[in-house]
Amino acid sequence: MSDKIKIYESKHKENDKVKKHFHQTYQILYTLDGNGSCFLDEQEHFINQDSLLVIAPFTTHSIEAQSKMSVLVLEFDEKILSDDVRNELLAEAFHYSEVRKLNAFDSSEFRQLLRKMLYEQSHGDHIREMVIKIHLSEMLCILIRSKKEDQIVDQNVLRVERIKNYIERRYFEIESAEDLANKMNMSKRYAQSIFKEKYNRTPMQYLTEVRIGLGKKMLLETNKSIVSICFEVGFESLSTFYRIFKSQIGVPPNVYRTTWTNKKA
Repeated sequence: MSDKIKIYESKHKENDKVKKHFHQTYQILYTLDGNGSCFLDEQEHFINQDSLLVIAPFTTHSIEAQSKMSVLVLEFDEKILSDDVRNELLAEAFHYSEVRKLNAFDSSEFRQLLRKMLYEQSHGDHIREMVIKIHLSEMLCILIRSKKEDQIVDQNVLRVERIKNYIERRYFEIESAEDLANKMNMSKRYAQSIFKEKYNRTPMQYLTEVRIGLGKKMLLETNKSIVSICFEVGFESLSTFYRIFKSQIGVPPNVYRTTWTNKKA
């Protein structure tokens, strides 16, 4: 097996420390079990089971085990890779050093590739180095694609929070689901899908909750008429306000106000 690509297990006892150092090679570290912390160029990261460390050459790094910890280390020199793999895959996968957490599917695939590489290293035949290079290329593909999926998820989280913040600030002027989606520059279906995935309710259901919550607050804390409160929180008709208020709170607005006023007295 060439020294230019190798995979080995690194075991750490509790409170073990690996001092700051760097390599001229590329490294991928996969935490099999245990937990601890690592520093990548002075930035601290928590690591535990299934944490993945992507370490580019000349990155100063150190590890401290907070419990017994086993880590698989894959180390390789870029010279073993073909030009296209080096230029297209390696450059993107190792754009910067980082700690990653893959989703369940990608993590399972990654572990399988590590197992295959360990097998080839120990039991493979004359083509084992070529096979390991192929598996390495597959790993790089997983790193690249999973990062793009993470970016999509991150974008959706930002969009959902944008919808939520808009509802909380402009609850009084939103006319319909279509109106809200247009204001967010999204399709109605997409806005509902990403919002419901995060909050288990549609944007319009959340809008109703916000309006009713504000209505309750105004009923108890102001002397405004119910029709004025209805208008102020964004309901188009008094009958709609009464109907939705009663369905969510259990009593109509006038009874709610009277009951709580009497309790305070």
